[in-house]
Amino acid sequence: MSAARTFDLAVVGAGPGGYVAAIRAAQLGMQVAVIEEDRPGGVCLNWGCIPSKALLTGAELVETLRLHGDTFGVTPQGLVLDYGKAIDHSRKTADRLCKGVHSLFRKNAVTLVSGRGRLAGPGAVQVTGEDAGEVRAERILLATGSTEWVPPGIEVDGQRVLTSREALESKTVPERMVVIGAGAVGVEFAYIYANYGSQVTMIEMAEQMLPGADHDVAATLQREYRRKRIEVKTGTRFEELKRANGGLRVRVSGAEEAEIEADQVLVAIGRRPLSEDLGLESVGVETDDKGFVRVDAELRTTAAGVWAIGDLIGGPLLAHKASHEGTAVAEWMAGMKRPPLDHRTIPGCIYAQPQVAWIGRSEAEAREEFGDGIRVGSFPFTASGKAIAAAHSAGFVKLIAEPRYGEIVGAHLVGAGATELVAEIGLAMTLECTTAEIAATTHAHPTLAEAIHEAALLAEGRGINF
Repeated sequence: MSAARTFDLAVVGAGPGGYVAAIRAAQLGMQVAVIEEDRPGGVCLNWGCIPSKALLTGAELVETLRLHGDTFGVTPQGLVLDYGKAIDHSRKTADRLCKGVHSLFRKNAVTLVSGRGRLAGPGAVQVTGEDAGEVRAERILLATGSTEWVPPGIEVDGQRVLTSREALESKTVPERMVVIGAGAVGVEFAYIYANYGSQVTMIEMAEQMLPGADHDVAATLQREYRRKRIEVKTGTRFEELKRANGGLRVRVSGAEEAEIEADQVLVAIGRRPLSEDLGLESVGVETDDKGFVRVDAELRTTAAGVWAIGDLIGGPLLAHKASHEGTAVAEWMAGMKRPPLDHRTIPGCIYAQPQVAWIGRSEAEAREEFGDGIRVGSFPFTASGKAIAAAHSAGFVKLIAEPRYGEIVGAHLVGAGATELVAEIGLAMTLECTTAEIAATTHAHPTLAEAIHEAALLAEGRGINF
C-alpha cells in the first residue's frame, strides 16, 4: 500500500477490542480498515488468554489423575508428562483462532492493513511495515492494548527469566520456579508449572493472593495452593534478582529477609499500556501519569475524531471488557442509542483450580455503599452433591444484595466451574434481578449451578441445604 486509502473507520490494533469493533462497525455499514503489525487476535488470542487456557486444561488433567484417579478407579502410576506437547497444542490452538479472525475480516469486508500504525495528524494514520503508507479516516479507534511490565533491573532473556509472553513458548519445566506476583497471571502459571513438576514459590507484596479480591476468596485460594505444595509468601516484597552459579537468586524483604534460589523466574507483576510512539501528541490525545489514554463515558479521547478502548484506557485489563467496549463504541459512532457502559457488571475470572470469578461489588464495598443491612448468602461446595460427586468440593458461592429490594450487586465464587457459573449472575445483574427471583428459579439437580440457588436462598434467610 503506497497511496493514501480512505475509510470510514481506521482501527489501530486487532486484539479482542479492535477486531470486534471493526466487525460491528462493518455490520453497521462502515468501510473499515484494521491496522495490525503482528497477528490478528492480539495478546489475548496469541499470547495470553487462549494459549494459557490450553495449558491450564492439561495441568488440571494431570492434577485430577494424580489426586483423584484412584477415587474413580483410574490408576495414575507410570504417568508420563511431556510439557512440550502441551505447548505445541497451545500454539496450534492460537494459530487456528488467528486464522478464524482473518476469516471474519473477509466475511465482513474489513480490510486488514499489515504494519504499525501511528497517528499522523487529524484523520490520518501513518503505517510502516508490509503495507506501508497512509490510511485516512473520519473516525480513528485506538485499540493497541498493553504489554508486560518488568521492574527496572530485571533482564528478561526467555531462558531463565520470563514473562507470560516467553512462558507461552518455553518448553522447559524448571526444578525450582519463583513466580513474582500473585495476581491472575501469577496464579495461573504457578498452577501450570506445579502440576508439571516444578517446586513453585510465589512472592506477593500484598497481604493476600489476588490483591483487591474478596478476602474470603483469597484466603480459600491460598489455603488450596498450600495444599498443592505451592509455597505462597504474602507480605513479601521483591528486591533484587541475581544470577549465580548457573541459577538465580531472588532477594525478598518483608516478614523475612531472604534469598530464594531458583532455576527459572516468572515476572507477573502487572501490565502497562502500549501508548508510546502512537503519535498521540500530534492530535492532542491526553494520557494519565501511567500512560493510559483518557476517555469520556462514550470512549472519546481528548482529540476530535479519535476514540480508544481496552487495556489502552485502563482497568479492568480484560479481553471481554475490551470486546464489550469495542461493540459499544462502534454503535455510538453509528449514532445508535444504547445504555452506558457499566464496568461493574464485567466479570473477572481466573482459570486455575480452584477457579475464581467475581462480578460487581465486594462485600466491603457493598457495606460501605448500602450499610450493614446488605444481604449476603454464602454456600460452600462441600454441601453441593455435584461437587462432592466430582471430587471438587473446595470453595463457595457468595451473593451480595442491597437491603431495600434484594437486588444483586455483587458475587464472588471460588471452586470448580466458577468461571462458567458467573455468567448467570452477570445476566441476573443486567436484568436487575433480586435474590428472591434467583431463589424462585428452578436449577437442575445435581449441578454446580445449584450453589447459586442455595446462596440466594441463604441471602433471603431461608437456606435449605446449608
